[in-house]
Amino acid sequence: MKRGKRYQEAAKLVDSTKSYEAKEALEIIEKMPKTKFDETVELHVKLGVDSKHADQQVRGTVVLPNGTGKSQKVLVFAKGDKAKEAEAAGADYVGAEELVPKIEKENWFDYDVIVATPDMMGVIGRLGKVLGPKGLMPNPKSGTVTMDVTKAISEIKSGKVEYRLDKTNIIHLGIGKVSFGAEKLNENYETILEAIIKAKPSAAKGQYIKSVALTTTMGPSIRINQK
Repeated sequence: MKRGKRYQEAAKLVDSTKSYEAKEALEIIEKMPKTKFDETVELHVKLGVDSKHADQQVRGTVVLPNGTGKSQKVLVFAKGDKAKEAEAAGADYVGAEELVPKIEKENWFDYDVIVATPDMMGVIGRLGKVLGPKGLMPNPKSGTVTMDVTKAISEIKSGKVEYRLDKTNIIHLGIGKVSFGAEKLNENYETILEAIIKAKPSAAKGQYIKSVALTTTMGPSIRINQK
């Protein structure tokens, strides 16, 4: 596949035979030719687990100290006082049963995260086939099924991200924008990597972190040195 001139210029800054310290890699990303938009810096972590086994799943949430650079739209399923609380906390959309046909029939997905109070899970269960494949299903483990809707909305808006394994045992995650600079991106990187290490399943055997790479939306991949 032929790469564009900007990609080729960026690739010249990276030694593909070498593993870099994360801060060094982020400083290289800062020096790469810029695109017309503020690229996301992506983290890819391959783990030595088997995601087919329930006891080797790696999933969790973490609040990035410098946010993601992306404003998250939050939909809250709640009623009564909890619906009012969600509105006051800055939820973009709040509703209950009346939203089901809108999501099912109108393909309405103008939001990034869904938060729900536990009593609404029966309603949301009807949307499992639609929300599940998009990774939008609320989950107690990720803090999106909760009575404390204010806290959930506040964390999401301030940079809370969810990490989870894909079928190839890799976690893919945006850790911020190129414009953040190496210092802030490195803080986000260290926070998320520490969370992934702490989430190591007890059933995992052998080397847990197999490889780590950083890249940008349109840029080359940079291998990160594993201590």
